[in-house]
Amino acid sequence: MSTAAPRTPFPAGTALGYPRIGRRRELKKALEAFWHGDIDRAELDRRAAELRRTTRERLAALGLGRTDSSIPESFSLYDQVLDAAVAVGVVPADEYFLAARGEGGRAPLEMTKWFDTNYHYLVPEIGPETRFTAVADQLVGAFEEAAADGFTTRPVLVGPVTFLALAKPSGAAPEGFRPLSRLADLIPVYAELLTRLASVGAEWVQLDEPALVSESLPDAPSAVRTAAATAYTALGRLETRPQLFVAAPYAALGDALGALASTPVEAIGLDLVRGSIPADLNNCTADALKTKTLVGGVIDGHNIWRGDLAAAFAKLQLLRDLSPHVSAATSTSLQHVPHDVADEPQLDARLSSWLAFADQKVEQVATLAKGLSRGADAIAGELREASLALADRLGAPGVRVPTVRERLAGLQPGDFERGDYDARVTAQAAATPLPALPTTTIGSFPQTAEIRRARAARVAGSLTPAQYDEAMKAEIARVIALQEELGLDVLVHGEPERNDMVQYFAEHLDGFAVTVNGWVQSYGSRCTRPSILWGDVSRPAPITVDWSSYAQSLTSKPVKGMLTGPVTILAWSFVRDDQPLGDTANQVALALRDEVADLEAAGIAVVQVDEPALRELLPLKKADQDAYLAWSVGSFKLATAGADVATQVHTHLCYSEFGVVIDAIRALDADVTSIEAARSRMEVVDDIARSGFDHGVGPGVWDIHSPRVPSQAELDELLARAVAAVPGSQLWVNPDCGLKTRGYDETIASLTNLVAAARKARELVS
Repeated sequence: MSTAAPRTPFPAGTALGYPRIGRRRELKKALEAFWHGDIDRAELDRRAAELRRTTRERLAALGLGRTDSSIPESFSLYDQVLDAAVAVGVVPADEYFLAARGEGGRAPLEMTKWFDTNYHYLVPEIGPETRFTAVADQLVGAFEEAAADGFTTRPVLVGPVTFLALAKPSGAAPEGFRPLSRLADLIPVYAELLTRLASVGAEWVQLDEPALVSESLPDAPSAVRTAAATAYTALGRLETRPQLFVAAPYAALGDALGALASTPVEAIGLDLVRGSIPADLNNCTADALKTKTLVGGVIDGHNIWRGDLAAAFAKLQLLRDLSPHVSAATSTSLQHVPHDVADEPQLDARLSSWLAFADQKVEQVATLAKGLSRGADAIAGELREASLALADRLGAPGVRVPTVRERLAGLQPGDFERGDYDARVTAQAAATPLPALPTTTIGSFPQTAEIRRARAARVAGSLTPAQYDEAMKAEIARVIALQEELGLDVLVHGEPERNDMVQYFAEHLDGFAVTVNGWVQSYGSRCTRPSILWGDVSRPAPITVDWSSYAQSLTSKPVKGMLTGPVTILAWSFVRDDQPLGDTANQVALALRDEVADLEAAGIAVVQVDEPALRELLPLKKADQDAYLAWSVGSFKLATAGADVATQVHTHLCYSEFGVVIDAIRALDADVTSIEAARSRMEVVDDIARSGFDHGVGPGVWDIHSPRVPSQAELDELLARAVAAVPGSQLWVNPDCGLKTRGYDETIASLTNLVAAARKARELVS
């Protein structure tokens, strides 16, 4: 449409995105069938199209309009950043899955966490030589598909500033190069994409710019704001384009609001769950906002609580002081929450009444939109019902448990400190002698079809508890024997009894509930079921001790006790929002502290407390980061500080950008820290060397998120780089992460190469 054409109003209510995996993980099943060769690309595309159609119909049934652009066209076959990379020609369309998964000698793109969420995106690689070209087929095709079914939807694309700010320099880029410097070359490509969408009838396009709210990116916030002003001034001046809705989820826009307000964009999205109503605006920004539609993200897209609908509506009313044009929305895409509470009939009915999954959140948005259009009286009943549910939740049994709170209140500073590291090293070397560059894995071994069938049979009652235990013990014995045959130095029991590293603990701790169909996409076809942490947490009985002690009885080599850390349990659960996260983390930590003590008493000399999510919860605003790091580090230390000096405490971190949180990792005071490093080709060792980190460290050498088997030569190269940067006395050799998602053939081949590479690398440090 021409910028001079009559405006089509922004819808009164919308969601920034919707889960794309399907209510029963249909996307996961289709992708894996395609990768395994069971279906062809045409059938994959057919199933994807059916998912998109189902989503549009569902959103319309929940209250979004069929023809007013309120339904976001946010589907992705794998990842929205990868989609953007294809749309601007950085990744060829026919190499989509190759970039995502790798193949043979071709490594996949690096993968890391999407802002402070548990979603992983693929990191584009851009250099001075990278050519940009518009490839609008996917965007246009989805819009036309919707139009054929009677929908006018809103195409969604990662915005140009965020796309470049999240990219990494290509291998050919000179020192100091930043992809954001290529903005002037990228803007015309986005302009062409917008023009193509306008030509097929798109009235609004959503460009996601969460980079504008973050202060934790390589580019300075001021540079990102300037880039946004440049990009949206240029795109806004296009003669033919849809109207532009720029969404900035995950935190407050802050000073970036003025940058966007100064441009011709028609609508600006504000996260009013993580942020607040903008105040103290200068005259220019205040005047500019009066001409914009302000899309208030008042329904929490991160979490699953029903929330205070009256408070959300009050925020929207206050937003009208800034602009007469206000719409209701989710704070983020709903890709971070499951589909529907109604799919969880096994949950306690009282608990269910406190919850809102994606479908319920869309209904909440529709209610607020009705209130904006017709007045508060039109939704008085819905507001009252939500308030009653909130009051019921706060006063329910189990939400506050006096004995748990008394134990927390009685903690002393000494409960968070373990003692001198050098003394621990000496005691551990005597208790558990190990070679240089010891080899180990991160915890889980492949979850075979037989394991999954046994777990399902136990749930169904066709396998007795005793029969199930025998099946798990047989798998543990197999895994121990395999590790001994491969020559690993510190073994694991393989975790066959665990459905998920968080859910397993949630099932054994008071204060948690688990779902059956509450799946959330982690990356690609990988889905998780976050548990629901609704009340005060305690441990009724030991959780892992019997499995670990059985594994240790099968070998003279040390077997690690495997626990999930308090921060990760919080990060990968839907956590109560009625008290500080630090208090909740310490409740979990005390339960884990008891488990560590019981593992020691059972003869386990090495205990790993995984914190792969430590970095992902780091607040995007620097002013909030010190407080977060204080309680997150404190909860880990509370969980582990009771361990004996001779007990070697490990931790593991994923996608942690070691250099960003190096001080926090040092403060954890774990004896050994393993960290993902393979996809970044061991870049992390430079951060380790610069920081002077002096504890044990295992930078991963095998990227387990790809099905390819790394050659020994590849692992030799990675270890040589590690040995050149970090003293050999500190180094461990391990995969990037657990092996749950891998098959046994690739696991055996990869670990064989890993052990051989470690033995060769020992020659470099001898």
